[in-house]
Amino acid sequence: MSYPLTTGSAVDAPGRSRLRIFLTVLGAAAVVATYAFLLAAQPADVINGPSAASALVALTGYGIAMVLLFAGILPTLPTSTLALVPVALVLNIVLGQFVGSALVPIYLDSIGTVLIAFLAGPAAGAATGLASTLVWSFINPTVLPFAAGAAAIGALAGLAARAGAVRRWGWVPVAGLATGLVAALVATPVAIVVFGGTATGATGAVIALARATGQGLVESVTTGAILSDLVDKLVTFTLAAALVYALPRRSARRFEFVRRHRVLGSPRADALAGAGAAPSED
Repeated sequence: MSYPLTTGSAVDAPGRSRLRIFLTVLGAAAVVATYAFLLAAQPADVINGPSAASALVALTGYGIAMVLLFAGILPTLPTSTLALVPVALVLNIVLGQFVGSALVPIYLDSIGTVLIAFLAGPAAGAATGLASTLVWSFINPTVLPFAAGAAAIGALAGLAARAGAVRRWGWVPVAGLATGLVAALVATPVAIVVFGGTATGATGAVIALARATGQGLVESVTTGAILSDLVDKLVTFTLAAALVYALPRRSARRFEFVRRHRVLGSPRADALAGAGAAPSED
């Protein structure tokens, strides 16, 4: 059975509109501006929750960015996404809250973000990363300063899917490692400026060990962040890709992003696979 690519030229049209691009650019600019504010202001009270002035500014800035990003991509998403996004948020928060505090070098707090990014693209991934961080910050205020990193993870995961990483399994871990490196570089300045280089769990242990060997604050925090994020994103991207392939292909192909960029390969390859023939790589 073939999957027609012409289902919904009306759906494809919003994806190419200038308005979507404009809203996405504004959302990205809001992320960068809020991130720059946190680095410049160095607000120690941001971890006190919404009652703190700096936390309110961060919530507002990242909240505006989330709304702009979602507004830019919402017309291109199937209705089922409205149910999938909350599931992604729960995955991020529940796994991040429990796994992140354990003595393992992973967090698993971005599986939902990467899943949405694989299905709906960079803007949707960035918006989901922001949304989960903002919601989670009401439970754990210490995650709020890292919202820009969550947005970057979602954007990079979507770009990796657009480039074909998901339909070539060998590239999934490579994309995860590259994203982990960028995420660590984005998070490190925040960890140093806002938290003074302290961390919990396995990352904190790595930082403490690096400091004990004579490394400076910046070097030790960077080492801890890179090691943790590389392992975490390697696992996260692999699990998220497995979840995407576990979805029924007809459901996955309802996403305009999946169809347009052949995230899961060509429809003909799906038909051949269903008939028992080996699919060809695009």
